[in-house]
Amino acid sequence: MFSQRVREVMERKKLLTAPPEITVRKATELMARRKVGAVMVVRHERLVGIFTERDAVFRVIARGRDPQTTRLADVMTTAPQAVDPDKSFGYALLLMYENGFRHLPVIDNGKLIGIVSARNALDPDLEEFVAESERRKQILREGAADRIAGIRSGRQLTTTSRHR
Repeated sequence: MFSQRVREVMERKKLLTAPPEITVRKATELMARRKVGAVMVVRHERLVGIFTERDAVFRVIARGRDPQTTRLADVMTTAPQAVDPDKSFGYALLLMYENGFRHLPVIDNGKLIGIVSARNALDPDLEEFVAESERRKQILREGAADRIAGIRSGRQLTTTSRHR
């Protein structure tokens, strides 16, 4: 996975953009609705900043600012670091780790085309874990059903290794 190109891993459909003039309240509502942790702040189709969940906590709430009146332009990270879509995903993760952030805009020829996040590194393993958990649950359900049927019929049950 780490050798894959950023363009193969990045999220396009979850890319949320907003102008710098909208309020933190509106931005966080959009983030919650779309279930994303960051908004790419764009002016005239150019990335000018990024606003994240952490910005909402540390730059707005913790400082007593009003989310209803505070604009993204006042609390966003300006000129965020970005990554080229042809770089390796491992390179993108290293950038995020070394700089202490979890979201990285993907820029191709000056145009914002997507985002990668630390979560992208977990998703494939997480999906595999969930699928394996579901397989194990199904095996347990089938085994329990077999045992119940055997108990009801009074027949002797034997175990096999058909499920692995």
